[in-house]
Amino acid sequence: MSSVKKPAETSAPIHDLIRHRWSPRAFDARPVESEKLRSLFEAARWAPSSYNAQPWYFIVGAKGDLENYNRILDTFVEFNQGWAKQAAVLALSVAKLTFDDGKPNRHAFHDVGQAVASLNLQAEALGLSVHQMAGIDPEKARKLFNIPADYEAVAGIALGYAGDPASLPDEMRKRELAPRQRKPLDSFVFAGQWGKSSPLVGPKHG
Repeated sequence: MSSVKKPAETSAPIHDLIRHRWSPRAFDARPVESEKLRSLFEAARWAPSSYNAQPWYFIVGAKGDLENYNRILDTFVEFNQGWAKQAAVLALSVAKLTFDDGKPNRHAFHDVGQAVASLNLQAEALGLSVHQMAGIDPEKARKLFNIPADYEAVAGIALGYAGDPASLPDEMRKRELAPRQRKPLDSFVFAGQWGKSSPLVGPKHG
């Protein structure tokens, strides 16, 4: 849970865990308890997946295991390395791109995303914060961790206890403190044909 509170301004009621979850870049150096880390990955374990294939895998490093931590950090693009190195724990999410019978799993990335979404909400419940990032080098990750050919690194993850935004450079701090924004429901929930807003998310009457 971030030290900066940025609850979502919603157009309909949602659970507080979802409302308060966001992705800070300022992290505290405080280590994350091993039992909390185990709970995060247990939450990921119970995510839904196509044919129950469970295509999610994680490479994880805490600062107590500095060699592994730094190898994960080295797979991040330079911008992300700059702030993510403050987080107590770093990880890579990895997708298995095929089913056990060798056929392509078109929903592998989708299902890895579902697993990490579960991890995110469990983190919020435990007072932790998570920031996912697309800015990684998947081929570097493959070489550093010997990831097999039918698997692919999906995203980087920084997690831990949220820190003080004052620790960030000016521009990044402004982004950290800026209000959260999302597209309105009627811009992406359709009915009848593409681009036509569903009446289910239209203005309320009466």
